[in-house]
Amino acid sequence: MDRQTAISRSRLYANIRSFFSDRGYLEVETPTLSPDLIPEATIDNFGTTFVNEFAGSREMYLIPSPEIFIKKLLADGSGSVFEISKCFRNCEQLGRIHNPEFTMLEYYSVGFDEKDSIALTQEFLRATALEGCPSCVLEDFEVLTVREAVLRYTGLDLDGLQRPADLRAAAQKLGLIIPGPESWDDTFNRIFINFVETALPKDHPVCLTDYPKQIECLAEAEGNYRRRWELYAGGIELANCYLEERDPDIAADYYRREYQKLLALRSDNGKTIPDIDDSFCDVLARLPECSGVAMGLDRLLMLETGRKDMDDVLLFPFSRMAGN
Repeated sequence: MDRQTAISRSRLYANIRSFFSDRGYLEVETPTLSPDLIPEATIDNFGTTFVNEFAGSREMYLIPSPEIFIKKLLADGSGSVFEISKCFRNCEQLGRIHNPEFTMLEYYSVGFDEKDSIALTQEFLRATALEGCPSCVLEDFEVLTVREAVLRYTGLDLDGLQRPADLRAAAQKLGLIIPGPESWDDTFNRIFINFVETALPKDHPVCLTDYPKQIECLAEAEGNYRRRWELYAGGIELANCYLEERDPDIAADYYRREYQKLLALRSDNGKTIPDIDDSFCDVLARLPECSGVAMGLDRLLMLETGRKDMDDVLLFPFSRMAGN
């Protein structure tokens, strides 16, 4: 056991709770086991089975995020909330910044849009930082739209590359091998991972805003882009934020498309496909205007303590338990 790391984590959590409680946020605790999930084709889930002598049995799922429960609380009038929770994602690579079980901080600010949450998050990082926290976390955020970042590091203007064939041709000119026709967002991810993410500055935080609309999620869309951002610190993706979608019809369309993608994946490789609850889209219709941020606390602790590997801040990393 690394006692100092355990102490650092405890202090960080105490600072987080103090920061949000001082601002009137309610700390909540929601289930890690759910009968249904929000469909997300990019996430692999852990499934398990509930067995009861009288109630029968049914499949259940470990949550990849507490979002599904927190939004129900917001719709019922909870006000601004935060939660430190355990989350789970299957088929994750085991490596420097990944562990199948991880700790997430999510905070939802009622009356805030995504730009308000940029300022709040910068204030949060400064106010909760551990002693000796490096500048890559504490410096002012450099804020760029995704379009600006892609233009800076590849010379491509996404506004002129909205057709899948045009983006594929541009990617091939950059030297990327495209195995065949693929979706716009798959080609974009190739470009982003190879040319943008690796080139982002590592000495100060970078906030990338306005992600392409083709990358589907429950964030409001505006023109060719969605009102969301991701925060990178030390070159590591640290946080993700949405201006939360509240239109039930848009959410229902998202549910249908993502679930069809999941069914196709199951036919290909037999992965766990969670049950979904279509009535959740009606919950979104009752959401107040709000902005939600999800932040990986294991990654934050790693950055703040100068560790190079997430295993170094976990008391029981999966790689050790699995014997790798």
